[in-house]
Amino acid sequence: MKYTNNPPDAAALMTSARSFGNYDLPSALADLLDNSIKAAARKVDILCVRNDGEPSVRIVDDGYGMTESELCRAMRPASANPDDERATDDLGRFGWGMKSASLSQCRHLTVLTRKGGVLSGASWDLDDLADWKMGILEPSEIEKLADSKLLGHDGTEIIWTKCDRLSEFGKVGSREFNELVAHAKSELALTFHRYLAGDQGVRKLKISFNGQTLEPIDPFLRNHPATQVKPVEPLELEGKRFNVQAFILPHFSKISSHEHEKLGGVEGFVRNQGFYIYRQHRLIMHGTWFRLVRHGELSQLVRIAVNIPNSLDAIWKITVDKSEAQLPSGLRSRLREIVNGLKGQSGKVFQSRGGRIKPAEGKTPVWAKYVRNGEVRYYINREHPLMAEMLEHDDPSVAHSFGAALGIIEDSFPAVSIGEDFSARPEMMNQSALDRDAFIERLDAALPALLTRSEGSFAKLWELLQATEPWAAQAAVVEEHLKAKGWWENV
Repeated sequence: MKYTNNPPDAAALMTSARSFGNYDLPSALADLLDNSIKAAARKVDILCVRNDGEPSVRIVDDGYGMTESELCRAMRPASANPDDERATDDLGRFGWGMKSASLSQCRHLTVLTRKGGVLSGASWDLDDLADWKMGILEPSEIEKLADSKLLGHDGTEIIWTKCDRLSEFGKVGSREFNELVAHAKSELALTFHRYLAGDQGVRKLKISFNGQTLEPIDPFLRNHPATQVKPVEPLELEGKRFNVQAFILPHFSKISSHEHEKLGGVEGFVRNQGFYIYRQHRLIMHGTWFRLVRHGELSQLVRIAVNIPNSLDAIWKITVDKSEAQLPSGLRSRLREIVNGLKGQSGKVFQSRGGRIKPAEGKTPVWAKYVRNGEVRYYINREHPLMAEMLEHDDPSVAHSFGAALGIIEDSFPAVSIGEDFSARPEMMNQSALDRDAFIERLDAALPALLTRSEGSFAKLWELLQATEPWAAQAAVVEEHLKAKGWWENV
């Protein structure tokens, strides 16, 4: 057998590297931040500039930097073997991170670095890659291009230009660009929240993004008194230890709208329940049950942190962009047991906030009941102010139709089904509002009628809301919403 060298085409391979993983702006920046953390950086500044539709990105840290030979090795594609044993604080794996992350967003990558006061610089240009030609910058070029912070202390600066993936057809509008940056800030504040807070023994990291210091977004709201923090459970996989810890978030009535918005993110609480996979304290993925159970309304408050070391990368099948992992088969049964136990506890959080037939003294319930000759019948309370307002509607036909609708609801009350469900699994029974947004939407729909019932007086409206279910049980949420509407100043 004969052998011959058959290297890949430089331009083809490096262009293909742009599609390694599933990078977007925040995940690409996260890969670069991993390198800064490995370099013991304490501060990272990120600058994303639109430049009239031709954006550029700069990331500069105060880590220990690189020599020219170290820089050339770092710029080499696939510079590390993923099977090699690494330091416990190493957030890399494939040796592609800086290159694939950067080139996923730009066509021209420049890296400037300073170590021991000596500056070095190198660049890749996808439009000029013949025979693996990498640019080595002269000292004068580096000093002209580098951020003043890098010129003053050791560290590394990464510069993206020709950012075609941050624009469409080479241009990007200011609104779209601002939304892109805002999303990146939010994602990085979540991904690196442990580093930003300096908790769990990690070195605290300050990240500045376009001049704004990122504040950590804790997905478990651990500092809230109503959060249920479960004990850490140690587990072992192929002789390597890791741990899991579960959290049950507070009912929406116990947190502010700002906290609710941060915890729910863009897709809401239901989509953000599930496992939160951390690798070396850096969030890899979240909002998944790994097909162990379904996403459900009653489990939307359950979040489980899984903390794995980098020695388990291969077993968890961590992807090149560090945004996906696969649950090892040996863990499925134990984690399913943990999840099933927590779903019932999450349901109880909602159940405890639900309506009762015998509310606190002075509160007007939605449902009522009477007992006669051994029979129990549940009915909708006609004295409830919203019901009364509709039953006294100026249009008699509307009032009559509404009364008929109430009667149909009462006649169709599923008493037998409710009894069977409660006997089988009482902890899963819930009829209160599961979602803050839905609660607010229904409140808004009811407010005009309730204000009319209160003779147009905002003070009387507030008294009515405090004495009427379901709003009385969520008084803090109602008060916050009235303030947001500008009604509170009239109360």
